[in-house]
Amino acid sequence: MKKLLSLFCAMAMLAGCSSTGSNGGLFGGSECEAKEARDFMAHAEDRVFFAYDSSALSDNAQEVLDTQVEWLTARKHKNVNVVVQGYCDERGTREYNLALGERRANAVKAYLVAHGVDSSRISTISYGKERPAVLGNNEAAWAQNRRAVTVVKTSAM
Repeated sequence: MKKLLSLFCAMAMLAGCSSTGSNGGLFGGSECEAKEARDFMAHAEDRVFFAYDSSALSDNAQEVLDTQVEWLTARKHKNVNVVVQGYCDERGTREYNLALGERRANAVKAYLVAHGVDSSRISTISYGKERPAVLGNNEAAWAQNRRAVTVVKTSAM
């Protein structure tokens, strides 16, 4: 499921980056920024998942983040900035989930920084429960929505 979702995201990026007209294409950035985003998706997993009501990074999440660290610390990517987006499932209040999403995004940022990525290159944002990846009112859907996603930052972000 994760690989299929990653493939879908990569295809969406490629489709959006294929034309960068006056509005900057899907991501609003330059072709160079779109190329960086495609390269990131090809070489690093972009998301980690969390347990219910938690911002603790699992062993699996740390392995995923290690691929991000490797990509972000490579010489040719030293100037690439990212945004870590924090998300939650639909349970809980909007305010609580915004705060939890922020804790999740900050946990990812802290891990990346602790492993060599300059903190000035990473910004965070929480969407709480407002942008579910999977619709559904069950544990399978909720598990996919409890996540943090690392996105290559473009000039339009």
